Amino acid sequence: MQTTGVSSSSFISKALSSSSNLNELRRVHALVISLGLDGSDFFSGKLIHKYSHFREPASSLSVFRRVSPAKNVYLWNSIIRAFCNNGLYPKALEFYGKLRDSKVSPDKYTFPSVVKACAGLFDAETGDLVYEQILEMGFESDLYVGNALVDMYSRMGLLGRARQVFDAMPVRDLVSWNSLISGYSSHGYYEEALEIYNELKKYWIVPDSFTVSSVLPAFANLLVVKQGQGLHGFVLKSGVSSVVVVDNGLLAMYLKFSRPTDARRVFDEMAVRDSISYNTIICGYLNLEMHEASVRIFLENLDQFKPDILTASSILRACGHLRDLGLAKYVHDYVLRAGFKLDTTVKNILIDVYAKCADMVTARDVFKSMECKDTVSWNSIISGYIQNGDLSEAMKLFRLMMIIMEEQADHITYLMLISVSTRLADLKFGRGLHSNVMKSGINFDLSVGNSLIDMYAKCGEVGDSLKIFNSMETRDTVTWNTVISACVSSGDFATGLQVTTQMRKSEVVPDMATFLVTLPMCASLAAKRLGKEIHCCLLRFGYESELQVGNALIEMYSKCGCLESSFRVFAHMSRRDIVTWTGMIYAYGMYGEGEKALKTFADMEKSGIVPDNVVFIAIIYACSHSGLVEEGLACFEKMKTHYKIDPMIEHYACVVDLLSRSQKISKAEEFIQTMPIKPDASIWASVLRACRTSRDMETAERVSRKIIELNPDDPGYSILASNAYAALRKWDKVSLIRKSLNDKLIRKNPGYSWIEIGKIVHVFRAGDISAPQSEAIHKSLEILYSLMAKEGYIPNSKEVPQNLQEEEKRHLICGHSERLAIGFGLLNTEPGTPLQVMKNLRVCGDCHEVTKLISKIVGREILVRDANRFHLFKNGTCSCKDRW
Repeated sequence: MQTTGVSSSSFISKALSSSSNLNELRRVHALVISLGLDGSDFFSGKLIHKYSHFREPASSLSVFRRVSPAKNVYLWNSIIRAFCNNGLYPKALEFYGKLRDSKVSPDKYTFPSVVKACAGLFDAETGDLVYEQILEMGFESDLYVGNALVDMYSRMGLLGRARQVFDAMPVRDLVSWNSLISGYSSHGYYEEALEIYNELKKYWIVPDSFTVSSVLPAFANLLVVKQGQGLHGFVLKSGVSSVVVVDNGLLAMYLKFSRPTDARRVFDEMAVRDSISYNTIICGYLNLEMHEASVRIFLENLDQFKPDILTASSILRACGHLRDLGLAKYVHDYVLRAGFKLDTTVKNILIDVYAKCADMVTARDVFKSMECKDTVSWNSIISGYIQNGDLSEAMKLFRLMMIIMEEQADHITYLMLISVSTRLADLKFGRGLHSNVMKSGINFDLSVGNSLIDMYAKCGEVGDSLKIFNSMETRDTVTWNTVISACVSSGDFATGLQVTTQMRKSEVVPDMATFLVTLPMCASLAAKRLGKEIHCCLLRFGYESELQVGNALIEMYSKCGCLESSFRVFAHMSRRDIVTWTGMIYAYGMYGEGEKALKTFADMEKSGIVPDNVVFIAIIYACSHSGLVEEGLACFEKMKTHYKIDPMIEHYACVVDLLSRSQKISKAEEFIQTMPIKPDASIWASVLRACRTSRDMETAERVSRKIIELNPDDPGYSILASNAYAALRKWDKVSLIRKSLNDKLIRKNPGYSWIEIGKIVHVFRAGDISAPQSEAIHKSLEILYSLMAKEGYIPNSKEVPQNLQEEEKRHLICGHSERLAIGFGLLNTEPGTPLQVMKNLRVCGDCHEVTKLISKIVGREILVRDANRFHLFKNGTCSCKDRW
């Protein structure tokens, strides 16, 4: 009978172990009960475990209760493990508490399940309490208990505690290392994960698939390419590559390395792929902006996998970048057919995609269909209308958003709308946005502040731009660039110069845009010293080889009176575009170096650069200022016949100027008569200037009438005609023109000159008695006038276009701004030092004559840049040869 009992127990034990489904298990359980073995701790434990395996924790509990109160820790461990394995972590901890309250003492097999339950609940407080109990009972040195603790603390992100437990373990296995590596890697501590992995290799422990899948994200995020490739080699040799999670990790790593070819090779060689594999490569290509490749993978593998909402969202984004409306609609239809839940995020993507594909009707339909719209939804639809040029609808939607969303607009909303007010130059709307920004506190956002600076500048309110700039606690390079650009675009170079100096003293690092903003300002101000300092900064930051920078340096040096420096920059440029060549040709033209301009033009043609219409404006301009009439006319003909460029009004104006400046007035008029387009005031102005120089008053009067007829509201042309009438002593005409300008509140730009001495730019206006050292300047000039009189100089009162007494005219002409600047320069520089003066208007004839005489009397070179060109005065002559 005893033998039969043993054989029955053995049979039931085997039957329990071999049960392959729940029905078989229940039949074995019935047999256990019928044989009276249901009170056995051994069989009860087996049944608890087996029911747990088949996801029947309620049946496990029923078995446990039949033997309660359990006096064997094995049964307690079985039920706790059963709950834990089925994710019933609160129940597992509840029964652990009951075990602690019973007379049965936990053993080392109890704690791995209890610790796992704490980890599952992310209950650090209970976890610490259990750890204390483990220490009290002396089980901390057990491998499985230690592994459970490392895993628990790692999952919770308590990596210091995990490392502490790990370091205290007397024995570790691969699971110990994997738990710690996984903990560091999953929480973004990639360097530490890599460090632990490298330490593992020193112990000659062979990594498994879990080790590899845990450490791959560390290689990927740290961009450790060589080690990543080495790990890939190990994977291939060890056979770990057959595990899909490892292949997915390798795929993600290579995409993170921006090595799509290697990623594709891994993908193609994968024996098994899951949805993660497809999503990884599709999203990876999308992140690398390989939109076409992303779509291709999707379409090629549609029969191999079932896309999920992540796949669809990624492909929709790619469609937006590709502007592929057909595919976008196909994916959208697929999503609807598949019954995916379209949450707010997906619908926001759809709005963005349809907007990018210029289908605002569908984008608006998606928007209207949304029950729950967030800020991104509104931003997406508003952005769509902006992208598609419907700015008024974008503004309407913004106003509606402010009502419905109760002012939940974010900085992106305001950035978009500020850009609209900037493009429309709608100052009223812009001020309203600024007010909203202030109320919401978004004005502290750096990008919004930068946009507001730009908006006010583009709307002509640079003062407001400067107020915002001065109120900003934080500024970046864009802030400084924007405000300097605002000053430059408004012509407020003095403030722009101050801000540039401020920026250089701050800790903000300039970028290429900074230099491209400041160099033109230096050119306009002729701030040569600052321009040279900026050039040094360019060299230090390594921007000197940039094409745009080289072009800007050529312009800056040429306008600062440093033609040789312009040529040096030009000569050292490794690459030149049409802007480079045009800049150099124009520079030579400004200095009257027509022959050099023509040679540069020929060199450009030899280099293979095809000239455009701007180049021909520059070359004809250069010929005009050098008296090269035939050469200039030849260039004009070449433009038409050889390069098939149709002349624009600017080209005709250049040819008229070319003829007029060389006193070929009749030929200029003949040329105007043959023009296929109606001449404008600028063309007749060239003729009028030539008439004044040649004293051809008859033609001057006729041309003046034409100018007034064509452009009566332009102060520059009206004053030019007025001056011509003044030279003819027709004061009634002068009064009529000036009264017309006054009635229309039109003002001519005031004339001013400036000179840079000791890093400071000094500005002078005509007749300015408040200028620095004014009394000393006038005394110095009076001495020079007396010396000039001995040379035969008599002030040309005809240069004063007003009906005044001769003495009053003499006083006015002697107070012209360039004379004050020259006088200041003579007082504040060493004898013999060259002077450089800039003027915003054209130098008058008398000042031109005076400057020639001053250069002879004081023995100095005086370089003057007026609105047209450079004049180098030396030993009583001018480089322009009186053609200006």
